Amino acid sequence: MLQAINLSKKYKTKVVVKEVNVELFAGESVGLLGPNGAGKSTTISMLSSLVQPSSGDVLWNEKSIAKNPDPLRKALGVVPQEIALYPELSARENLAFFGRVNGLKGELLATRITEVLTKIGLLDRQKDIVKTFSGGMKRRLNIGSALLHKPSILIMDEPTVGIDPQSRAYILETVKQFVADGMTLLYTSHYMEEVEMLCDKIYIMDQGKIIAHGTKEELKELVSDNQTIELKTNLLTENFEKNLKEQFPQATFRIDEEILTISMSKSEEPLANIFAIAAASNVVITSAIVKVPSLEDVFLHLTGKALRD
Repeated sequence: MLQAINLSKKYKTKVVVKEVNVELFAGESVGLLGPNGAGKSTTISMLSSLVQPSSGDVLWNEKSIAKNPDPLRKALGVVPQEIALYPELSARENLAFFGRVNGLKGELLATRITEVLTKIGLLDRQKDIVKTFSGGMKRRLNIGSALLHKPSILIMDEPTVGIDPQSRAYILETVKQFVADGMTLLYTSHYMEEVEMLCDKIYIMDQGKIIAHGTKEELKELVSDNQTIELKTNLLTENFEKNLKEQFPQATFRIDEEILTISMSKSEEPLANIFAIAAASNVVITSAIVKVPSLEDVFLHLTGKALRD
């Protein structure tokens, strides 16, 4: 349905996307996962015909969009990372504008606006000015503007950035329903759990390159010989962490608030040594959990750094 072939983008001397190959089939839900600055948004912009690639090609239904992007644009809905709304207009007026841009008018436009407002949970706020909306409401309206013309494929570029947990949960459930209804979806994020929840096939991108792709199960097989240990302590000291790294030089470490996560080979049986090091470092371990590999473990295995760095 949509395919990128050796897609690259260079700005002056900086190459931001390097020979990316991605494909979406009808009805698929595909995640593009990577940290900030990985090249996801630039890739999305090229796939949606907003940015010309420096080299490579984008195919829509096996035809290049380089000279004629209109068939793709008519079938495509795009939810950009930045809010793209008119703050001085009401929710309904915003949707009316974007509907007309997509060729809708008259009774059909009015009907679609009401349907979309209902779907995104803003029907009761349709006459309110957008600048009075919360961040989550603006995000939902941003999504709604991409749905008016009933696109056959939807591209969403980090649609939950900077919003409260309730709005994020609402948006994810809404997108989950799109997928259940058969929408073809390309979803970019640096939130691992979102992609794992929504997507059947996943591409992992870092430093402008696709470094791995496959189903969730296939990607987890890359670290099937690994284990992850999550430690909670009363006090996480530099000396404790230093001693752990000396004891387990092949392991990968990351700290998220008060939790120390260690990824290492299953062949090691580390808990006794970890508790001994903690005692010697005057650290009390309050919780130790051994977990099966996750998608974040895959990312750490491939890049050696936490996804949200």
